[in-house]
Amino acid sequence: MLPRLLLNDVFRTLIMVLAVAVPVAVPTAATAASKSELNASSRKVLDNLLEREPAAKALYGKAVAVLVFPSITKAGFVVGGQYGEGVLWKGGKPIGYYNTAGASYGLQAGAQKYGYAMFFMKQKALDYLDSSQGFEVGVGPSVVVIDQGMAKSLTTTTLTEDVYAFVFSQQGLMAGVGIQGSKITRLNK
Repeated sequence: MLPRLLLNDVFRTLIMVLAVAVPVAVPTAATAASKSELNASSRKVLDNLLEREPAAKALYGKAVAVLVFPSITKAGFVVGGQYGEGVLWKGGKPIGYYNTAGASYGLQAGAQKYGYAMFFMKQKALDYLDSSQGFEVGVGPSVVVIDQGMAKSLTTTTLTEDVYAFVFSQQGLMAGVGIQGSKITRLNK
């Protein structure tokens, strides 16, 4: 009986720590970047990605639009959250602003920053982003995350999916990064 009571105390303490730590670790809209700051950082990371990754450059030439989240913060201990803001680029011009947010639970601990770019290859996928009340990755158009192995074998003739995503600039200590389950919502900027 004693071990169970001790476990309950540890669990309660963990919940209290999370109640304080997660909101502090995950930025909110109150700390949001201005449009010009977001445009500049988004354009910079997109240009760097296109310069470093031939597959990204090939996708960019065929994409209808590209949604770039230059910096996403993810933190958690059993329960976690993530948040970031991005720019939708079409024809080299910013045409919309979005945030990505998500919550998770399970075996996880740590904090990290990363970014990602989503290359919308089909107009119907871009239309879904515009018409939905929140584009949830994993629901709706198919999204394929490009890793280094896939990037080497990707050619413009093998492009069959709605959206391709590149994750970049991973920093911090947290096991794994994924965009599955993230919800993307349009911002009024």
